[in-house]
Amino acid sequence: MISEELLRIIACPKCKGDLKLSEDGNFLICERCKIKYPIEDDIPILIVDEAKPLND
Repeated sequence: MISEELLRIIACPKCKGDLKLSEDGNFLICERCKIKYPIEDDIPILIVDEAKPLND
C-alpha cells in the first residue's frame, strides 16, 4: 500500500500535478492529464509511456 506521506510528495511526471490513489489501490490517478499510473508490488510505475487513460 502507498503511504500517505508518499502521496503528499510525489507528482505526475507529465504535468507535475497531484496524484491520488484509486479506490482499488492499483493506480495513481492524475485528474489533470486524465491518466492513471499502475502500482505493481506496492511500487508506483511513474513512467508516462506506462500510463493508461482514465476511462480504461
